[in-house]
Amino acid sequence: MAKATGIVRRIDDLGRVVIPKELRRTLKIRNGDPLEIYVDRAGQIMLKKYSPINELGQFAQEYAESLNEALGHMAIITDKDSVVALAGKNVKDMLNQNISTVVEEVMENRKAQTFTTPVLITEDDKSSFESAVIAPIISEGVSIGAVVIASREKVPMSNMEAKLAETAAGFLARQMEQ
Repeated sequence: MAKATGIVRRIDDLGRVVIPKELRRTLKIRNGDPLEIYVDRAGQIMLKKYSPINELGQFAQEYAESLNEALGHMAIITDKDSVVALAGKNVKDMLNQNISTVVEEVMENRKAQTFTTPVLITEDDKSSFESAVIAPIISEGVSIGAVVIASREKVPMSNMEAKLAETAAGFLARQMEQ
């Protein structure tokens, strides 16, 4: 259901509408972010952040399940804002949760990182893991998500988990470019 903001904007000569800074900040819409435009039957125009990783849908879910089966650790796939696919014990409540600043920073740095101390994957305190590997998904030079392999037990992530997370991220990026 749509919620009124009380903000009114006019369309300029080029057909553009400015999305207010407060809304962009609240919805985490950054310069250059793609938006999808929808029109409902009543003629209302809706904007939604476009998530290329979300386009993979079931494929991303199956990939997360394969990683989980192969490694025995939680496997989580995110887009730039939230968790889009995951597999493992007691992680279902993380689906669609906003990612943590730690995951955002790894994506911004564009380099895989291994964590040996507790790390939050989403903004929710329940998403704390004792160890994790986070690898950014980089498509056409832009970081569009991340692959996370994580454990709630104090089991350090090895070079194998790091390589698998990076391989998965690279594979998902190539799927986006096809």
